[in-house]
Amino acid sequence: MARRPTLQDLARAAGVGTATVDRALNGRGNVSARSIAAIAEAAKTIGYPLPASAPVNAPNAKPKFDLGFVLHKPSQSFYQRFAHEITRACSERTEAQITPHLSFSPSQAPDDFAKAITDAASKSQAVAATAINHPTLSRLVDSLTKDDIPLFPLLNDFAGRSGAGYFGLDNMKVGRLAGWMMATQLQRPCRVAVMVGGARWHGQGLRETGFRSALREYAPQITVADTSVNLETRQVTYEATLALLQRHADLAGIYVAGGGMEGAIAALRETRPPGKVSLIVNELTEDSREALADRFVTMVIATPLPALCAALVDSMTEAALNEGAVRHRTTVFEPQIYLPESV
Repeated sequence: MARRPTLQDLARAAGVGTATVDRALNGRGNVSARSIAAIAEAAKTIGYPLPASAPVNAPNAKPKFDLGFVLHKPSQSFYQRFAHEITRACSERTEAQITPHLSFSPSQAPDDFAKAITDAASKSQAVAATAINHPTLSRLVDSLTKDDIPLFPLLNDFAGRSGAGYFGLDNMKVGRLAGWMMATQLQRPCRVAVMVGGARWHGQGLRETGFRSALREYAPQITVADTSVNLETRQVTYEATLALLQRHADLAGIYVAGGGMEGAIAALRETRPPGKVSLIVNELTEDSREALADRFVTMVIATPLPALCAALVDSMTEAALNEGAVRHRTTVFEPQIYLPESV
């Protein structure tokens, strides 16, 4: 009498683990479409009797899986909108039922970013995150890659070649756009300043480099002050702006390459008439839109979040459906430019 195939036989024939087979047969947890199809085919081959209610008997059923997302600065409207667009992009997928797990790092410390990403990876088949460049994060990306959990860096490429692919703007190009606009606005000898969140945000470092290079090319008569660090916070940016205005009587322009622009806007509103200082910031929010309209901001360079989130979720879905098998692919978006007359 022939031996009846066991669950272990089915797992071996399908090329997956017994836990994966158990989840697939009982509709528990994350099982990719590829694994479900392999289990169904293996069951036919070895004669394993599948329960009539088993999800693998429903080839047209949508696969279910979880995607993890880690952002920072939850109080800032830009990141609130980012979270909203991520959730919407997940809900609009038609080929799978996606459960997004969205969290915020409590600070910009590398350990906090690493913990938030690790927590997201523990319950997801793919992860996307904003984070600083730091060896702690590099080691984490390498570890997740070995575990077949793709990680997609957002806005700042902290993962390098180990990541699944950067999603964001060409930060050098963003900086050159800001420099070109500053040169166009200030066609005279004067001084301008640039602010970055910190040394570990390499994307902002690229923006600073692009800003300075464009000014050298288009307006060599303009002097650029020493770079200010604003920690991407409103209060530090506010204080740094006031200090710059007090220190440099000829200050005619400021470029805030990262977050914290609200502080610069507030400082200029208190101390200078509209248009006196050319302020260039990133991301269109209620604050920057109002400052554009009032001529306290000269230009906003914004990330097209709906397009970015749709493409991101598409790539993460592909990776999840193929159990982490994804080639490294950088996806760069064209920045959106907003001027006072466009709001």
